[in-house]
Amino acid sequence: MWSDNETVRDLVNFSHVAEIAAERIVGAKGEPLSIGISGDWGVGKSSMMKLLRVSLQGRTDLNVRSVEFNAWLYQNYDDARAALMEAITAAIVDHALKNKATLADKTWKRVSKLLGRVKKLRVLGLLGTAALDYYTHGHTTGLVAGGLAAFGGLTDGSVSAADFDKAKSVATEALKGGQELLGEKPGESAAADEEETPRKAIQAFRDDMEASLSEMGITLVVLIDDLDRCLPKTAIATLEAMRLFLFLKHTAFVIAADEGMIRQAVRTHFEDVTLSDDLVTNYFDKLIQLPIRVPPLGTQEVRAYLMMLFVDADPDLSDEQKEAVRAAVCKRLAETWKGTRVDKAFVAAEIAHCPPGLLNRLALAERIAPILTTSATIRGNPRLIKRFLNTLTMRVSMARLQNVQVDEEVLVKLLLFERSGDRTAFAELLRAVNESDDGRASILGDLEAVARGEQGLPAPEKPWNDTFLQGWLAMDPPLAALDLRGALYVGRESNPIISRADELSSDGASVLEMLLRLTSASPTVDAEVAALSGQEIAKLTDRVLARARQETTWGTPGILNAMQSLAGSSPHAAASIVAFLGEIPVAQVKANIVPRLSITAWGRQALAALAGRTGISPQVQRAIAATSKGAA
Repeated sequence: MWSDNETVRDLVNFSHVAEIAAERIVGAKGEPLSIGISGDWGVGKSSMMKLLRVSLQGRTDLNVRSVEFNAWLYQNYDDARAALMEAITAAIVDHALKNKATLADKTWKRVSKLLGRVKKLRVLGLLGTAALDYYTHGHTTGLVAGGLAAFGGLTDGSVSAADFDKAKSVATEALKGGQELLGEKPGESAAADEEETPRKAIQAFRDDMEASLSEMGITLVVLIDDLDRCLPKTAIATLEAMRLFLFLKHTAFVIAADEGMIRQAVRTHFEDVTLSDDLVTNYFDKLIQLPIRVPPLGTQEVRAYLMMLFVDADPDLSDEQKEAVRAAVCKRLAETWKGTRVDKAFVAAEIAHCPPGLLNRLALAERIAPILTTSATIRGNPRLIKRFLNTLTMRVSMARLQNVQVDEEVLVKLLLFERSGDRTAFAELLRAVNESDDGRASILGDLEAVARGEQGLPAPEKPWNDTFLQGWLAMDPPLAALDLRGALYVGRESNPIISRADELSSDGASVLEMLLRLTSASPTVDAEVAALSGQEIAKLTDRVLARARQETTWGTPGILNAMQSLAGSSPHAAASIVAFLGEIPVAQVKANIVPRLSITAWGRQALAALAGRTGISPQVQRAIAATSKGAA
């Protein structure tokens, strides 16, 4: 199984993108910088962040302290703004502790005050606007907005002395609680802080942090991941907290998120305000100075990615061999613009005595890479590719544990169809396999022949004529002649196997077996059919017609005997059989079917419908005309 977690092992030459981001951070020379790494879900944004961190750690031209922050982890558990501030401050304090011996006393004192300032800002966020207004003479900020509405008398237009006294009392109690959180006793605030408003507290925090970073000679790089997984409130709170730190010297913020999700979060957050696309863009652009998009994987990269996943999973290769192959593949990918390829021959040549099993998997990667790249449901997404391979591995294991003989390439092809193909077409495939006696999907015969370029066959109709299915039908191995029951059995967690025969009673199943063996008319079988209920006969008719659809020549095939027996026992069965005969391609109808049908009323009805169809052969037309004259 392949892990779905982010990794620092670059399998598709993405390290150069991380290097670009690292160079921009170095090139900022201490000026504030914000970078946005965007891309769809599962394309590798988190791995890109890991690669960026490794790149920064390896540089000697910049002293970096990096902080990883996942806002999603704090959702519903803590205020994202406060959590981000504490994570940043803790990283600075930790760096100072490790380097305390080399720090000036004033620097250490400044750093040691940062955590206290974060606590104070957290308390200010808890106090609410009314309490702050009382003690800060009305100097409130957006960080602590929202508390005023809790004091009804102050907002309903009729403020009384009692209302003001009530607000004063609440504010006093709130301040006491805040002082306790800060570790202060009531009345012990420093004289210098007595007049400190929220605005001053925030600015003091910014000044201390900027000065601390400068004096320690480090650049703080904050890596914010999974922001697009958060609810709009958490996402916006994190972005707003960034505004508190952005444009401080010696800081760089890197945000990994799906840009579309963040834009939607902005719209949701400001739901009471009509925001144009330009306003949403402006909001985002003010936060992100340098946007970097994770490049989508093309066929070359998907093929290389698949091959590297197979290489990494091979137990016969050493870690040194795997790393050598990875380096060679990434170097080769960087040169594909010249026309070079990463394919089976290249990868196998990089492995001395490549194991046969791995060779087969490399060949498999070559075949399925184009369809995994172009499939509308996968589109070369690395996470979805891993999930595809993990599902395949699970089904191979299930087949092994239950002694089901199945070809791995057949499993791959069916899983591709199940994952990316048209649902109606896949249901038709399942029904064809379930209703056949040998597990073959006869409907695939002509479809595969057309997709492989065979001439003289009718073009496929919907849903089989779309681009994906035409590519899928042309893939090796062809499936029409194979027993697919085992492959579908191990995939039954997604597609239950339901056969029409399973719905029959024991008597019905016995009669069905007799019907399918008929080579001529049998009064004994007719009597057995007539003894069944109408519902059971209807089920038998469906089953027999499913077999009849496999016929390609309609003279007097053996299945016609079963159809005649059923039609003679039930008017409803006769109607279904007449309707079926009316849909047989006229090119398949032969003249010798006419005498067989002409001896029954339902048969003559089918012939009448057949006579009215265009394209019927002259021989069949003459046979029908002859029976009509005889009847007259």
